[in-house]
Amino acid sequence: MAMQADVLASKPATSTGQLKNQADENIGRARIKSVYIVPTGTAGSVVFKDGGSGGSTIMTLNTVASATQPTWILVPDQGILFRTNIHVTLTDVGSVMVFYG
Repeated sequence: MAMQADVLASKPATSTGQLKNQADENIGRARIKSVYIVPTGTAGSVVFKDGGSGGSTIMTLNTVASATQPTWILVPDQGILFRTNIHVTLTDVGSVMVFYG
């Protein structure tokens, strides 16, 4: 069995753009293991793209309309692979943070 990669945490993103690591550098090739979303009082969404704002949409997560109901999603198996980088488009979302490896 292959060895698992270390799991790291992104900086919380509060606006659309590339996800950053704790050293404030763009996260490159990675597998998202879990996602933590803090919504606003309005239903919204987080769109995850591989390769920047014009890249392929890998996943879209919708949020509830509650500023007090964070969403925690655990991704099964080895996670979702982003071959280039992880770009997020936030719509009515307070912040999003991923755990990746």
